[in-house]
Amino acid sequence: MTILERLFALQDKEYAVFQSKLTPGIEPELFIGVRVPEARKLAKALKNDSETDSFIRSLPHTYYDENMLHGLILSEIKEYDSCIQAVDAFLPYVDNWAVCDIMSPKVFRKHKAELIHKIREWSASEATYTCRFGMEMLMTHYLDEEFDPAYLDIPADVHSDEYYVKMMQAWFFATALAKQWDAVIPYIQEQRLDQWVHNKTIQKARESYRITPEQKEYLKGLKIKKP
Repeated sequence: MTILERLFALQDKEYAVFQSKLTPGIEPELFIGVRVPEARKLAKALKNDSETDSFIRSLPHTYYDENMLHGLILSEIKEYDSCIQAVDAFLPYVDNWAVCDIMSPKVFRKHKAELIHKIREWSASEATYTCRFGMEMLMTHYLDEEFDPAYLDIPADVHSDEYYVKMMQAWFFATALAKQWDAVIPYIQEQRLDQWVHNKTIQKARESYRITPEQKEYLKGLKIKKP
């Protein structure tokens, strides 16, 4: 059974309809309807499958679910350089937020000194989902023990009209406020972010249970009012 046949064996047509409504820009007929937990199981089962390498190299894929599976397989690659190479080969074909966000290679946790250089490169890309992926990896790996205030300039320096880039910036800074308030709040106080991102960051932070009521009230007063 081919990998595509395995995906169709897991098909849930009602879920395909639901998923297509959450993922604008992708034709409804390109959704097979594989639920994410089932796709994760398949990705783990395919780690040592002889067909997997061929599947990874066969780009572009036709179906949304193939791309989701591809992202999950990349997340299981254990060798850092191979993983980076595979991610770089795949990113140009990522065309939606869900596939972008499903990728979270486990090996990145052990290579943060090298990874930050790739994050700078990805985040500076003009390609929507390459840029989004870079900022998401920064959010995932560098807001705790590896935090450096200088890293905040990586997403702050991104200026884009793309909705999914701006949403990632707001998500990043709202999360950063929850984890590194003292370092991050000047970016809001001094209005260093584009206005839409600034206000969306405040909105998302005020919706977070990790932000105190006092912090939420303070952030409310920092919203930029439209002229």
